Amino acid sequence: MSKVFAKRLFDGESWLTNQQVTLSGNVIESIMTVEVPSADAQSVDVLAPGFIDVHVNGGGGALFNHTPTLAALQRMVEVHAQYGTVAMMPTLISDDYEIMSQAHQTVCQALTENMGGILGLHYEGPYLNPVRKGVHNESKLRKPTEGKLADLLDVCRLSKLMVTLAPEQVPEDFIEWLTAEGAIVCIGHSAATYDQARQAVESGAKGFTHLFNAMTPLVSREPGVVGAALQTDKPTWCGLIADGHHVHPATMRVAIAAKGCEHMLLVTDAIQSVGSDEKEMAFLGKKVLRSNGRVTTEDGTLAGSDLDMATAVRNTVSLIGRTEAEALQMASLRPAEFLGIDKEFGRIKVGYRGSLVALTDDFFVEATWIDGQKVWG
Repeated sequence: MSKVFAKRLFDGESWLTNQQVTLSGNVIESIMTVEVPSADAQSVDVLAPGFIDVHVNGGGGALFNHTPTLAALQRMVEVHAQYGTVAMMPTLISDDYEIMSQAHQTVCQALTENMGGILGLHYEGPYLNPVRKGVHNESKLRKPTEGKLADLLDVCRLSKLMVTLAPEQVPEDFIEWLTAEGAIVCIGHSAATYDQARQAVESGAKGFTHLFNAMTPLVSREPGVVGAALQTDKPTWCGLIADGHHVHPATMRVAIAAKGCEHMLLVTDAIQSVGSDEKEMAFLGKKVLRSNGRVTTEDGTLAGSDLDMATAVRNTVSLIGRTEAEALQMASLRPAEFLGIDKEFGRIKVGYRGSLVALTDDFFVEATWIDGQKVWG
């Protein structure tokens, strides 16, 4: 059992002051207002629900594609916990079936062993459009083979599986089949028309991977994937890489004005540079350069990001102009709602997971708890 006293506590909905939270096992046992904290309580400036990153490729020198192992997952969890992430969807960039299978087996093992911080698996590809491939290796992109893919869906039975795909690259009933199997389908790396993207949503797609990046833009007579993403008649969510490099702050402000904060998720798309001192690194057979908060190939193509969730939260306030509460929700409650785990994560509430982040008043991470255990700080 451990106790945390927060001068300010954000419970996922509201701000409270002078709150003492008791963690027991992997859950929150009690929350109470106190004038004087218990002698055994850790005092912090700000306590908030821990961050949930649904799009993270690596960290601390480990890229999941390069080493789809339990050790790599553990390294990613340890590194991103320093930045307030308590739960993640490790992401596999388009790769061969053998690598997909290894990643699938690894994540299934992690889930079976209840590895803290791992929620499931995110396949970003390989069913993407080469026209919008970004840094993905075109030789790895392909059309789906249901027999092989069916062998990679066990994660759905254990926890959460996301699949990012280009709807124009898959058979007509493919999205319906995937969602029926339990997968969360997201649209990304796509040259789809507005109508194609809307049809994908009608078929069950509920997310848009790194909004504005690697998708058809919103223009006057062709709304494109972006136009479909910003519609509000269907409950869809958009991932935002709020590093100031992937999307201009003004563009993010316009998108949030159209869609609303409640359907925006902060994501990192982080590669192995986060939590590492490396300036040059291998990335899917290419060399990647890290400079001024960006990671790019030698020709200047963005290769994921060098972003962490705490920085994304701060940027949402400073660059986009949202409130602290909105930024924290976009980092925790909104991804929890998107994944359907908001009865466990995204709030500081009795019975919820004890997965919390302690922050300074200027939102730098002081400590992180995953499932009731202090893992950093």
